[in-house]
Amino acid sequence: MFIKLRKRYVLPTLAAGFMFVGVSFKDDFFEIAKQIEIFTTLFKTVNNNYVDETNPAQLMDKAIKSMLEDLDPYTNYFNEQDVAKFKINSTGEYTGIGALIARKDGRLIIKEPYKDYPADKAGLKAGDEIVQIGDVVLANFKEDAGELLKGSRNTKIDIKYLRQGKQMSTQLTLNEVDVKAVPYYSLVGKETGYIVLSQFNAKASQETKAALVDLKGQGAKNIILDLRGNPGGLLNEAVSICNLFVKQDETIVTTRSKNEKYNNTYKTQKAPVDLDIPLVVLVDGKSASASEIVAGALQDLDRAVIVGSRSFGKGLVQRPLDLTYGTQVKVTISRYYTPSGRGIQALDYTHKDADGKAIRIDKKDYNAFKTRKGRTVFDGGGILPDVELDESKQSAIADALIRKDGIFNYATVYYYKNPNIGTTIPNISDAEFEAFKAYLKKEKFEFDTETEKSLKATLEVAKKEKVDQSIATEYNQLLAALQKSEEKELATHKGEIKQLLLDELIKRYQYKEGLYKYYTTSNPEIQKAAALLNNTAQYNKILLK
Repeated sequence: MFIKLRKRYVLPTLAAGFMFVGVSFKDDFFEIAKQIEIFTTLFKTVNNNYVDETNPAQLMDKAIKSMLEDLDPYTNYFNEQDVAKFKINSTGEYTGIGALIARKDGRLIIKEPYKDYPADKAGLKAGDEIVQIGDVVLANFKEDAGELLKGSRNTKIDIKYLRQGKQMSTQLTLNEVDVKAVPYYSLVGKETGYIVLSQFNAKASQETKAALVDLKGQGAKNIILDLRGNPGGLLNEAVSICNLFVKQDETIVTTRSKNEKYNNTYKTQKAPVDLDIPLVVLVDGKSASASEIVAGALQDLDRAVIVGSRSFGKGLVQRPLDLTYGTQVKVTISRYYTPSGRGIQALDYTHKDADGKAIRIDKKDYNAFKTRKGRTVFDGGGILPDVELDESKQSAIADALIRKDGIFNYATVYYYKNPNIGTTIPNISDAEFEAFKAYLKKEKFEFDTETEKSLKATLEVAKKEKVDQSIATEYNQLLAALQKSEEKELATHKGEIKQLLLDELIKRYQYKEGLYKYYTTSNPEIQKAAALLNNTAQYNKILLK
């Protein structure tokens, strides 16, 4: 009887489902075909009838990229040149100069040379502006200047650069650059191991495992895994890193999509290294994607205490798909969910405000979920730590100083005024902080807060409408009030800004390794994480052990 009932009721339901999907697919196909025909007709008509010569490739490139901008910032089109220039190599190795380079306002600036790599060996330092590569003067070069710094191993490249206004020259020898996923690990105290995981490349789990095993061999009985500032990377590496601490065949993340082939469950595949060692994971507002998979899974499984500030909130999965003529599109194919069923995506790209910006999911719309042991966790806005620390949160004024290079540029000036500090930790006194503020004023530093941008936009409109003179007094009063407010913010967040200045300066004198070493004795988040691990009762209470 039961079998007959299933045949009678379930099969028609399935048939109805297939019929619905079929109708939906047919409607979608017609709408897509209709819009393609309209666009093709328009494209041909404009190109054939426009008064001047057009560049069909440029028009199409812009049309496609503009169309994708309406979706999310991760869905991108790459034309043939883009594919050749920007193909990402996720193995952790590439031939290059071994430095972080920024392109701002047409200038090529060394942001951070990596110790003992080509840029460092050639004498380049943070703050140097590259002005000529080989025979190419960059002021006259409109293409991607970074391409001129690529080549086969042992290629020698002559460089001219500006340092503190003086032109200098050097020669780079290109080499294989091994980008480490784990750039640093050590003991914090006698029994707490500290591992920095900076990215999820193809070597991430391998390097994390090696660090974990080595630290345990040195006597580590607790572990801090630092994911602060980690932007993510390979999903399978995130699963493998969780596998170091959780049993085999444990669900770490699921992906869901309207397209069934992208609905997947990712489980641990191997025996763990250590199921019991107490674990703290540090996150902040720049921990994203794969970092959030690791933090979210270990939180949901009650395997680690998450410490810091709310993570970025990127719960979207992308995949590069090949198109015709050597082009490519990277498409957001699915959303990912932690073991408890949480989505952590913070921005809703299907709903945008009047300025076209995606709306952040409102806190009242968050949904509650339960960890394995019954603790309440929420979706909708990144991973909320079990222990929130104010030290991990970045103020708007500090964000502006970093984004607009206020701290970076002052550190450059400081470095050349004090070239012989060596491994001594710089002293950022109150007097030095006042010197920093004076530098910002002298350089007419613009914070570009939303208020400041709106005020400038108002003036531009007033100029177009030729009423700027009429509102000049009021505008200047508002500008003065805004600047006074920014000065107040600088004073309010003095401690945070002084710490950011110190961090940047330590990198100048001792590279990133020196900064990590300093962190192990002086960073408040690490100190509080270590204290928590050493307080077994408090640690167990958080995890309901």
